[in-house]
Amino acid sequence: MRNHKITVRLNDTEFALLKTNVKKSGLSQEGYIRHLIHGRTPREKPDDRFYVVMRQLAGLGNNCHQLLKKANALGFIDTPLLKSEAEKWAAFRLEMQQRYLHPEKVGDVLSP
Repeated sequence: MRNHKITVRLNDTEFALLKTNVKKSGLSQEGYIRHLIHGRTPREKPDDRFYVVMRQLAGLGNNCHQLLKKANALGFIDTPLLKSEAEKWAAFRLEMQQRYLHPEKVGDVLSP
């Protein structure tokens, strides 16, 4: 539960920079600041093309998985190779999410 409220005073330049960074990240102001407190700098929100590609990758991964199940049942394809390719697609998708969506670690932070 978040039950502690703080007030921070910023000058015009600091406030403008905060608003700009928050808008680029797509987060709320509070969410943006929470990331900073945890030593992570939020990344800019990717444009719509990123999400289109991610949906395509998810579809490809799903297709690979379905092919793997069918091939295994019928026994007519190199199942380990297909499984390896499906795992590569899944790893690539995760890497893209981490690169473009997850906040970036900025250094050592004191934590309880």
